[in-house]
Amino acid sequence: MKRILQWAFVITCLVVTSCDDFLNQKPQGFVSGDDLNTPENLEKMVISAYALLGSDHWPFVAALWPQGSVRSDDAYKGGDGPNDQAEMHAYEVFALNRIDNPHIDVTWFRLYVNISRANDALRRLNEVEEATFEQKTIRQAEMRFLRGHFYFNLKILFKYMPYIDETIPKDQYNTISNDVYSNDELWSRVADDFRFAAENLPDEQSEPGRANKYAAKAYLAKTLLFQAYQQNEQNQVTGIDQAKLEEVVALCSELEGVYSLHEDFAQNFLEESENGTESIFAIQYSKDDATPLGRIDWSHKLNYPMNPEFGCCGFHAPSQNLVNAFKTDANGLPLFDTFNDEDVRAGTDDFQTFTFDPRLDHTVAIPGHPYKYSRYTFANAWVRSPQIYGYYMSLKETVSPDDASFQKAPPFMSSAKNWDILRYDEVLLWRAEALIELGRQDEALPFINALRKRAAESTALLEYDDNTTFSNYHIDEYKPGLNCNWTKDFAREALRWESRLELAMEEDRFFYLVRWGIAAETLNTYFDTEEEKASFLKDAVFTAGRDEYLPVPLAQMNLSRNLYKQNNGWQ
Repeated sequence: MKRILQWAFVITCLVVTSCDDFLNQKPQGFVSGDDLNTPENLEKMVISAYALLGSDHWPFVAALWPQGSVRSDDAYKGGDGPNDQAEMHAYEVFALNRIDNPHIDVTWFRLYVNISRANDALRRLNEVEEATFEQKTIRQAEMRFLRGHFYFNLKILFKYMPYIDETIPKDQYNTISNDVYSNDELWSRVADDFRFAAENLPDEQSEPGRANKYAAKAYLAKTLLFQAYQQNEQNQVTGIDQAKLEEVVALCSELEGVYSLHEDFAQNFLEESENGTESIFAIQYSKDDATPLGRIDWSHKLNYPMNPEFGCCGFHAPSQNLVNAFKTDANGLPLFDTFNDEDVRAGTDDFQTFTFDPRLDHTVAIPGHPYKYSRYTFANAWVRSPQIYGYYMSLKETVSPDDASFQKAPPFMSSAKNWDILRYDEVLLWRAEALIELGRQDEALPFINALRKRAAESTALLEYDDNTTFSNYHIDEYKPGLNCNWTKDFAREALRWESRLELAMEEDRFFYLVRWGIAAETLNTYFDTEEEKASFLKDAVFTAGRDEYLPVPLAQMNLSRNLYKQNNGWQ
């Protein structure tokens, strides 16, 4: 799959770089839509839809860290101050966000471009006979998987959106509003694509990067988990659908034995172990592929340090609140109620004085600690605007400058390291969450403890030559009757904490808070304390009933001639 995508990129580059010559040529003919409906060209149409998974550039990113991390208590925007990519600053303070935010508009537009490519491939696949193209059903399932992914992102970002599939003629697009389906019905539409994919994809694919049956089942489980938390028009959670939770549990159980946790948490964020036992579906990146820069990860190009080996741009900085959240108590458990009472300060002995979950040093770049398991030491001078955003930086999405996947693209840089969309550790968290909400918290305990056990054993790359560790690690599993009282309420708190630490800085946090119905409570509490450490948050406020979702962009409202209904609170 990587090689195919590389050639797709080469062709694009050749077209772009030779456009002047092309414009001066007499046309030799044309390619009709029907010419694309051959088995060979249908394969190319499918590949072109896959290509859009990672064909991104600022301001549209495939990894939703601006919308999912920066809008949460996990991360500051970073960069050179609030006016550097000010549209993202509007995300993090909420009070400044507007319906004419161009970043919101391009996100909406590009997701529909991606959907249209999947729909175009499906429209052609539907017309061909299986006898002519024996891969027809599998490719249809792959396109519905991709369409489901893009619609899932639209759903968690906007809640309501026009739902357009391949059966709708293009000349009718402007007649379809975003209020045709209810919230629950839209979730069912997304789920339908993943159901079809799960029923028609093979267990394995010969090319890494293609969706398989288990990826579809995992994405279906994630969709049903979001759908299970029923919302009213004010975005309040009004109930949890128990039947959908049961289906989540069943689907997640089907992945057991097919995927497994890596021995070390670090392996999820290193190129050398990509497409491994924990990766269910990932965006495939590459370099040294006969293109000038390679098909590299542009989603995270702004998130590298400002040292000579890198060069730019200091975005996506872990919050002080997140760093504090990794502290543990004398039993090696999270400090649920007191974690934020005292800050862990960069450049001090605090990382040896307090005790921590080891996932801290897999997630946060800390001055004085080795950067990304390498010979480089992260220094204060690497931080772009410490007086504004502090001295911590994000680690999971980056690589060391001596990593084989590293690629400079001046003035930016990135890598060919894959980015996981679905991973098995998250499946364990969904399964545990569904079990807890079903009142079966004892069954959830082993899945949460499996992640904590793995975290405790993930210190091999966090040691100096003398076998001392970067920070003072102390973590244990939950042991009912010994270090905790495993009630449903306690289990829910433990699950939500575990989700934050396991997936920190990976774009999910905000969307999880909305699913749980605690976004306003969590974020306004965060703003009340964090503004003392981060002055740019002094006017931040989350408005319940509005800020759970982005507004329908003004440009799209105008293009629809106000056919679209604006989201609650944005009128």
